[in-house]
Amino acid sequence: MAEGTDDRALPASEELTLARRALVDGDLTSAAGHVAAALAQAPTLPEVHEILARLAAAGGEDALDLFPLQHHTFVGTVVARAHLLAAAGRPAEGLDLLVAATGHTPTADWAGVPWVTAPELADRLDPERSARILMQVCAAVPDPVPRPQRAALAAYLTLARNAITVHPGHGLLLGAASALARRVGEAALAVRWAERGVRAEPSKIGEVWLGYALRSAGRVREAVAALRRAVGHDPDDLSVYADIAGTLADHGRLDEALSWVDRALARDPSFDCAVHTAHRLRFQRDGDVAHLVALADFVRDHPDDTHEHGDLAECCRSRPWLGQVAPAEGVLPEALRQIVADDHGGLGSAVLLRTPPPPSALRTASWISPGLRVEVPEPDGPDPREPRRSTTRPLWRYDDGVPVPALPAPTPEAARRLRELAHPAWQHPPAAYDAAVGLATLDLADLLGLLVHPPEPPPTALGRVLATQDPSLWIRSAQVWACLGLLHHNTDEPWAGSTRRRVLRELIWDVEDWITEAALFALVTAAWVDPGARPDVARTVAARLADAVEVAQSRQVPIAVSLAHLALATPELDPDTRAVARALAGAAQRRRGGRLRRLLRALRWRRS
Repeated sequence: MAEGTDDRALPASEELTLARRALVDGDLTSAAGHVAAALAQAPTLPEVHEILARLAAAGGEDALDLFPLQHHTFVGTVVARAHLLAAAGRPAEGLDLLVAATGHTPTADWAGVPWVTAPELADRLDPERSARILMQVCAAVPDPVPRPQRAALAAYLTLARNAITVHPGHGLLLGAASALARRVGEAALAVRWAERGVRAEPSKIGEVWLGYALRSAGRVREAVAALRRAVGHDPDDLSVYADIAGTLADHGRLDEALSWVDRALARDPSFDCAVHTAHRLRFQRDGDVAHLVALADFVRDHPDDTHEHGDLAECCRSRPWLGQVAPAEGVLPEALRQIVADDHGGLGSAVLLRTPPPPSALRTASWISPGLRVEVPEPDGPDPREPRRSTTRPLWRYDDGVPVPALPAPTPEAARRLRELAHPAWQHPPAAYDAAVGLATLDLADLLGLLVHPPEPPPTALGRVLATQDPSLWIRSAQVWACLGLLHHNTDEPWAGSTRRRVLRELIWDVEDWITEAALFALVTAAWVDPGARPDVARTVAARLADAVEVAQSRQVPIAVSLAHLALATPELDPDTRAVARALAGAAQRRRGGRLRRLLRALRWRRS
C-alpha cells in the first residue's frame, strides 16, 4: 500500500468539505479521493462514513470502481473499498482488506466501526473464514502487541467473541481467537479459548496455541506439556521442538532445552529454527563466542531461511564489542563524564594522572572542557606515546606533550557520511560490517583522517544523548566506524596481502589509543565475516593482548580491559589467550555494560 497521494495532507475535516463539494458537482472521482484521504486520518469518524455512504448511493453499481485496487494502492482507498464491500453483502472480503490495512499501519483503528463489531456479522461468516481472518490479523501484528497499540485491535477481539458465541465448538476458531487474545495481553482469556478448542478438536495446532497461551499466563509446566502433546500429533514438525526448547530456556532449564534441540537436529541438522536456538542456548550456557560465530556462518550460508531469526542479535546485545562499543576506561574519561554530569562544574581545573592518557582522550578533554589542565608525569614503564611497533603512517605527533593529529583532516563529504552512520551499538559484528559498506567509496586518506579528526556529533537524539552523558563515546563510535570502513577498502585484494589488513595491523601497534581498540575490532569483524582470515586475526589479537598484559606489569594500560573483551569476541582464539582475557575482563564487565545500557536506554527514550 501507499502512504498517501500528496505530501501536503489536509485535515480530515477539510477533506470532507471538499468531498461534499465534489458530490454536489457530480465529480464522484474527486469525492472518492477526498473520502479516502479522510479515512486514512480518521478511520472511525462517523462523518467520514456518512459521506462514504452518500458516495456509494451516487455511484450505484459502479461505486466499487471509485476505489480500485492497484499495484500501489493508497491505504485510505483500501479501507473505503472494504466498507463498500461489507455494505454490498461481502463482509468477508471487506475484512480481508481491513486486515491488510492493519498490517500496513497496526496503530490505526481500521476495524473500529459498527459493522465489524455487530453480533450479527458472526452469523453471516463461516466459522472457518472467521478463523482465517483472525489468523491474518495475528500474522499482521507484533507478538506481543505493544500496549499502546492494543486498542486499535479491540474490534477484532470483539469479532472473535461474537464468532465464538455463534460457533462455540469450532476448534480452529477458538485457537485463532486465543492467538489474538494472547497478543493483546488477554492471557487468561487466551488460555480459556485454547483449552476449549483442544477439547472440541484435539490437534497439533490447537496444542501449540494452548502452549503459547499457557506460557504467556506464566504456567510454564503446563505449557511444556501442551507442546509435548503437539509433538505427539506431528513428530516431524521440528519448529515445536524449538518452541519447547525456548520455553524451557527462558525459565532456566537449559539442559532440558538443549535435549529438545538435539532431538530436532538429529532429525534435520540444517533446520533453521533448531540451529539458531541451539547456538543461542549453548552460548547462554558457557559464553563461548564460537557458538555465535558458527551461527553467523550458518546465517551467511543459508540466506533463504524460512523466516528471520533474532537469536544472534539477542546474544550480542549489550555485550562489549559483540553488540556495542565498550566505554572508555581510565581516570580522564571518568572525569569527562563527571564534567558533563555536573554541567561542566564541580571538578576544579586540573586532573592528575599516573600515566599519559590516550591521545584521543586528551583531544576529547580539550573539546569538552578547554580549560581543564591534565597533569601527566613521565610513565614508569614503556611510554604509551610511542608506537609499540614501527609504523609507516604515524597518526599523532606530540608538541610539548600535547597530541596533535599527524594526518590531514578528511573531506567534508567523508565527515558527513561518517556522522550519518556512526552509532555506539549494532546487532552483531556481521551486521556492523554490512552497515559500513556506506563508507566503501571513501579514500584511504579520508578514512585515516577521520580517526584523528572525528566529526562533531550529529544534531540528533544520538548526538544529544552522547554529548550530555558520555562525550568520549561519540569519538570512540566514530573511530570504530571509520575502521569498519577500512574493511571495505579494496576488498578485491586477498586478505593476506591486502591494504586493509596492513593498515589495520599498523593501527593496533601505533601509540596506545582508542584507535587501537577500534582497529582491533575491525580485524575481529573481518574474522567473523571471512573464515579464511580467522587464524591470522586470532594470532594478531593474541599478540596485542599479550603485549598489553606485559606492559601492565609496570604501568596502567587503560585500554587493557577493552582489549580483553575484543579477544573474547575473536573467532578461533587459542585457549590460553582466552583464559587470560576472561580473567582480565571479568571484574569490570558488569560495571561497563551497565553504564552503556543506561545510556542506550536514554537514547531509545529520546527517539520514541
